[in-house]
Amino acid sequence: MVVEARAGASAHPRSRSRTTRRLLENLEAYAFLLPAVIILAVFHLFPIGYAFVVSLLRWNLIDPVRPFVGLANYRQLLTDEKFVLALVNTSYYAVVSVALAVPLALGFAVLLNRKLTGMSWYRTAFFIPYVTPLAAGAMAWHWLYNPDQFGLLNYLIGKLGIPPQQWLLSPEQAMPALIAVAIWSSLGRDIVILLAGLQNISTEYYEAAQIDGASPWQLFRHITLPLLSPTTYFILVISMIGALQVFALPLFMTGGGPLNRTLTIVYSIYQQGFQYFRMGYAAAQAYVLFLIIFLITMLQRQVAARRVHYDI
Repeated sequence: MVVEARAGASAHPRSRSRTTRRLLENLEAYAFLLPAVIILAVFHLFPIGYAFVVSLLRWNLIDPVRPFVGLANYRQLLTDEKFVLALVNTSYYAVVSVALAVPLALGFAVLLNRKLTGMSWYRTAFFIPYVTPLAAGAMAWHWLYNPDQFGLLNYLIGKLGIPPQQWLLSPEQAMPALIAVAIWSSLGRDIVILLAGLQNISTEYYEAAQIDGASPWQLFRHITLPLLSPTTYFILVISMIGALQVFALPLFMTGGGPLNRTLTIVYSIYQQGFQYFRMGYAAAQAYVLFLIIFLITMLQRQVAARRVHYDI
């Protein structure tokens, strides 16, 4: 009994020291996390909450009186034809740009994944547009889309006997023209990510399938696509989120025109907040956009995530 009592007495200080050491380690970890938490709270969480409060007010930068209007700003969105048009334009831009960009990037990634001489140069060439400042790229494309003969695209199609096109000045051609620039800009990022996914697939799968007589198409369909699905799913999610938030291209290239055919939701938020000074209405539009992005991301998670196969 005496021995057990001494053993128990000696165990308590050891247990206390272990608990104290664990507590100090936790405090040290929290101390390292504290600066990041403060930055997140001040520059992210607080503005998000404050923007929601603003969306419930009739907040005009010129008028010092900012009365509470509840959900009036959100109800106004339902009857605002300009916002509805911006929603349609943004949906069209997001669906078409993502649907074209991802398969195109996959095709180029498969080609660039081949072990051929000079492929590193091509990989760099495809990635350059992504690191090019969007303002500079928009200015270059603005010159390419020049409706006169000085525009390179009109010059090239003129050689084929096609009359000059209006491109950014045409209500029918302006949005497809912006989509082409968006694909050009994001293609390098998607290719690099898909290349990383392709190079992560073990060659043993291909060797075993080739021994069984699988064709190149069967290798691509039954091995490459399933094992690349986590990477493809990631690209689909970030591409859709980025497309729904498009702002710089219409800002630099069309100003939302012609006839508001390239007006997007974020550009509408910019107009309402910083041109018309209707901060409450702009905040309401921002929260509607957040809800749309959240719902689409959850839908992608429910639909696409089920088809994701992980290499174990």
